[in-house]
Amino acid sequence: MSAGAVLAAGPRHSLGLRADGTVLAAGAESAGECRVEGWREVVAVAAGGVHAAANTGRSHSVGLRADGTVLATGWDAHGQCATGDWRDVVAVAAGWRRTVGVREDGTVLAVGRRAEGACDVEDWRGIAAAACGDWHTVGLVADGTARATGNDSRGQCRVGAWRDMVAVSAGHLHTAGLRSDGHVLLTGSLDGREEIASWQGVVAIASGGDHVLALHEGGSVSAAGALGHAEEVRAWTGAVALAAGARHSLALGADGRVLAAGDDSHRQLGLAGASLGPPVRPVTGPRSIEDERADGLDTAHP
Repeated sequence: MSAGAVLAAGPRHSLGLRADGTVLAAGAESAGECRVEGWREVVAVAAGGVHAAANTGRSHSVGLRADGTVLATGWDAHGQCATGDWRDVVAVAAGWRRTVGVREDGTVLAVGRRAEGACDVEDWRGIAAAACGDWHTVGLVADGTARATGNDSRGQCRVGAWRDMVAVSAGHLHTAGLRSDGHVLLTGSLDGREEIASWQGVVAIASGGDHVLALHEGGSVSAAGALGHAEEVRAWTGAVALAAGARHSLALGADGRVLAAGDDSHRQLGLAGASLGPPVRPVTGPRSIEDERADGLDTAHP
């Protein structure tokens, strides 16, 4: 997730940030991950958990407030919701059993499960945004490079050679990166590598458990990986923002309403048709984290 993220998708729930700073939620509530009714002055949301195995149904939700503090609710078995003392945060991300926050000074905070090393971010500097996979964490450095920590069993942390990046996303066993020229890089394990390499004119990306979404200039959407709803996603038009969960995908349309496709077994597509705010301007090129912060929120909420 990056600063200003207006949509988030967990393994079995979805979040939508409204223009007034409140948050909508739909889907599984077994751990309280949808208890966001009282949240106010939120400027970005994140949802924990990427894959949807039978033993990973519980999740958590994270909200970045305008004052740089961070809200969290839901599954907290590993302390992943212990963000109450965080300050000066400008971007948040959430993975399976952990929460990551990027501070204004470029340092990074992390709480939650430490076993795989995905929370080992204490020495990171100059970070502009972060993304969380299942067992790995990726940082976008302000100079356009990237770094990663955690489980690298499928090469998902091998981002050291990446340059000119403007965004990163992370899934179950993969990492995707958006370059300033509109092309997408991929490392780790994911079907559709050749298709992803052919994408052009990409302005935003999102990673689910085993799939990647790409938003193109003009509002069309590409999808690759193991997802049963690819054709439905590829039919979307006029999109301005994306999010990907374990087996479902979300987009925000230019009319301010949510599009949703994929698995709805826990009613995680319940935000479909919901209005997050007034009509929004389309994305016209890859947007760096600095672009989003300059706007105060992301493209979806001018």
